Amino acid sequence: MSVDPVELQVILGALRATCEEMGAVLIRSAHSANIKERRDASTALFDAAGEMVMQAEHIPVHLGAMPAAVAAVRDEAHAPGRAWVLNDPYKGGTHLPDITVITPIFAREDRASELLGFAACRAHHADVGGPTPGSMPADSRTLADEGVVIAPQPLDDASTARLVGQMRQPSQRRADLRAQLAANRAGAIAVQRLAARIGAATLRAATDEVLDYAERRTRACLAALPDGTRTARDVLESADGDLALRLAATVDGERLVLDFSGSAAQHDGNLNCPLAVTRSACYFAVRVLTDPDIPPSAGAYRPIEVRAPEGSLLNARSPSAVVAGNVETSSRVADLVLAAFGRALGQGTMNNVTLGDERVTYYETIAGGQGACPDADGPSGVHVAMTNTLNTPVEALELEFPLRVTEYALRRGSGGGGRFRGGDGVVRELEALAPLTYSLLTERRRHAPSGAGGGEPGARGRNLLDGDELPPKARGTLRPGQRLRIETPGGGGQG
Repeated sequence: MSVDPVELQVILGALRATCEEMGAVLIRSAHSANIKERRDASTALFDAAGEMVMQAEHIPVHLGAMPAAVAAVRDEAHAPGRAWVLNDPYKGGTHLPDITVITPIFAREDRASELLGFAACRAHHADVGGPTPGSMPADSRTLADEGVVIAPQPLDDASTARLVGQMRQPSQRRADLRAQLAANRAGAIAVQRLAARIGAATLRAATDEVLDYAERRTRACLAALPDGTRTARDVLESADGDLALRLAATVDGERLVLDFSGSAAQHDGNLNCPLAVTRSACYFAVRVLTDPDIPPSAGAYRPIEVRAPEGSLLNARSPSAVVAGNVETSSRVADLVLAAFGRALGQGTMNNVTLGDERVTYYETIAGGQGACPDADGPSGVHVAMTNTLNTPVEALELEFPLRVTEYALRRGSGGGGRFRGGDGVVRELEALAPLTYSLLTERRRHAPSGAGGGEPGARGRNLLDGDELPPKARGTLRPGQRLRIETPGGGGQG
């Protein structure tokens, strides 16, 4: 069954609007600042085969990895009203704070109804248990050090009570899970209405065509690139020394192979990545290099092959710790792909800051400088690469947490020089008003983001406690009156 091109574009717009509506429901319904203020959450729609047909423009590291979550529950016994929840990085998740909720969409609310697809959303919860408030420890060695591991399971009142009972601020965790259910419900209703209006057969044909259309456009963009193999090398800043990453990117006609063979083996820290996160970072970078207007669906990924040896840092085995792999290693994977194609690099880190105790948990990723473009300066003070969040407004932060923001400003001159300058990082300094545990997961403190075409590197980032420099990965306690200062990296220059 063919779909008229004009009708296809209308359906495409309806699916995109549905994903955005799901995101709005989630953000407006959530209780934690991490979701309602920073918007650390993502939404997407999948067909009945588990292929992603549309996503909202939310968090790249969430969205590129979410197909693995749907695949983890695709073959379960589905029924109207039965949702699924998971966070296990080795069974469809990314890292433990990112909890995914998946809801099957039926044409009608009865068991005999046809399965149309799935609505899915992923949100970074402010805490998922474990020994460290905020569940983002700098020194974890296994998943058990990072919080509650949720294998794929139905999400109902009993499982919700059991899960949130193992986490800090259980009432807030419960409210955020309910917000995720509400978001999926909004998506399911919109898809049901669309199917009722145009027919389930037409909807199936349209989603199939969306996937094929995205694939054709991606192949056309890859075919426009010169064939050949490009290479890039970089490192991650482990507490025990640098961990090497290598990439060979081969363009062969309409196909792209990204081969990370020769990269470091998985290690005893938490910079390890499940393969889904590595793929997610690659898909984001290819989207930057091709055409961001290509429908963001699984079809766009079909011409891309990602190779990462099992047991390596980029395809770790359970139960290796992964909390920094999702946020920091993913950023470096995207950097490698962009560097291989001659792009100046952005800050290359999410500058993860977690502060809390047994009563409150505050988590933030802090913006920085983006790399310069071939024809323009890089933007300053923005979240780049694998994160796409906002900041927590100072007013909301000081109202909810025992913290005072003593400085929040651009880090002038931190962008790399060149014909086009890299963007500047930011300075964010926090004063503790009560005893708090802190955990820092940051990168680009020992190695600066590189420029391109002769452009200069951006400035390295710095973490300071009362003026004394801290390492890239750090954990400790703040006394009232102590100040934690984060100076984020600038982007590399161009030319």
